[in-house]
Amino acid sequence: MKLLARVLVVGVLSSAISGALASEESDPDIAAAAASMPSTDASAAEEPVVVAPAGAGEVRLEAARLVAAMTVRERAASVVMGHLPTTDTSLLRTYMAEEGIAGFILMGANIPADESALRAVTGSLIVDPTLPPLLAIDQEGGDVSRLPWDDFAAAPTLKDADPGAAADAFAARASLVARAGASVNFGIVADVTSDPGMFIYRRALGTDPAASADRVVGAVQGEGGRVASTLKHFPGHGAAPGDSHIGIPSTDMSMQEWSETQAPPFVAGIDAGAPLLMFGHLSYTTVDDAPASLSSEWHRIAREELGFDGVAVTDDLGMLQATGLPEYADPVANGVAALAAGNDLLLTVLYSDAGSAERLVEGIVTAVERGEVSLERLTEASERVTALRWVSAHTTLLPCADCAQ
Repeated sequence: MKLLARVLVVGVLSSAISGALASEESDPDIAAAAASMPSTDASAAEEPVVVAPAGAGEVRLEAARLVAAMTVRERAASVVMGHLPTTDTSLLRTYMAEEGIAGFILMGANIPADESALRAVTGSLIVDPTLPPLLAIDQEGGDVSRLPWDDFAAAPTLKDADPGAAADAFAARASLVARAGASVNFGIVADVTSDPGMFIYRRALGTDPAASADRVVGAVQGEGGRVASTLKHFPGHGAAPGDSHIGIPSTDMSMQEWSETQAPPFVAGIDAGAPLLMFGHLSYTTVDDAPASLSSEWHRIAREELGFDGVAVTDDLGMLQATGLPEYADPVANGVAALAAGNDLLLTVLYSDAGSAERLVEGIVTAVERGEVSLERLTEASERVTALRWVSAHTTLLPCADCAQ
């Protein structure tokens, strides 16, 4: 009886990489492996291993299989991205091992003096290499740069340059991020404003919708195949004056004006394939008085009107606490509300300590038990994040769902 072996390969994040693996001839090592496969009879030895790129549907099925085997607590942990301000690798490993959370964001306090030492830090965060966590970093370049050795062009100059310059800069930047051991860059600012007095001006990639959209596309394409790109801060900080680290910037901009002035860079980045969309703590009062990060309506708009099907991630939930507003004083309640609104990945930085992730996980479990968050919503979020963790792993081999023998 012949054995038909088929393996699905997920590349680092790039369809180009997956495509290059679509046949055994594309890589001599793969061809050699195919030739040496054991068989059940003489004729089977002539059957090659067919290495095909895993499609989005196959990745989703694998993620669903993994999540189905998780307890509610494990699913809750799988939607949390935490932080601990240290470079102590033993502390970091313990932190990640205790709850099995989905990811970790690297901030300045996690960055040692050189790239080699940073790789030791990121390596310590990977407890289970078969499903590695999402390791994220805010590497915009310029004003927001966690890697001191990143001297590539950033928004202050890119906003006046050809879109190709954004592609080149973010390709180089993403390579630094990947070499450091991170898999996600929270680095593409899709906000747009022409007002130098606005908080986000120096970080925006363009001063008008079309120019910003072109540079956002360049940045996404530049990062493709290296790290997972993130568009921020949806629905757009450029129209909402103020600093969302200390307040809730708001605007009464109409939806029509938003569609014409703020949406285009996000639409372009989504269409270019950015797998993450970061929701800002920004209030567009004509849509929802609540900040977008806690607004189910803004999540509906992103999904149904803009066609985003990737991972929705909050901006740092600690920023809500930092506003001093009493309605945001409870970090666990903020996380539960963000999950219920439609976020898939809950990011916590400010005020985080060694027990923050555990408290948030427990809060999500309690919310599910009480019916405040449906199990279906938690499962949906967990599946999206888990799928991204799979495709963020280098040349991961997935089992074939339809192999015949």
